[in-house]
Amino acid sequence: MIEMEREVVTPATPADVFAYLADFTTTEQWEPGTVRTTRITGDGGVGTRYANTSRFAGRTSDLEYEVIGVTPGRSIQLRGENDSLVAHDTITVRPHEGGSLVTYRIEFAFQGWLRLGEPLLRIPVNSLMDKGVEGLQRELAKI
Repeated sequence: MIEMEREVVTPATPADVFAYLADFTTTEQWEPGTVRTTRITGDGGVGTRYANTSRFAGRTSDLEYEVIGVTPGRSIQLRGENDSLVAHDTITVRPHEGGSLVTYRIEFAFQGWLRLGEPLLRIPVNSLMDKGVEGLQRELAKI
């Protein structure tokens, strides 16, 4: 399993940041691997499902994400899955020096033959996370 975490500080209020990030379709704007994310069902709360298409390590794949936990104004947890990956994303927003601190944590459990390549996949996952931080900083600055 690959686990990584990044933090972003923004002058935007926690309420505004959470409202933006709790809508997982915004990954199209800030997450560099995301091609498309659409809400399938739900209102953003627990049980909401999203269809996500992403590019990673030269491949395009579809995952279906489900919101598995929400602490309003504070955090959202999602679980995504397809034949080759089980992903857990946790986004937490806290007040920080007149703005917000966003913590973005991922856990990727690769399945099948990709599990064998997991040590090598850490490099592109690390790069994806770094670029995601850049995207978050850019988009949160617009709030």
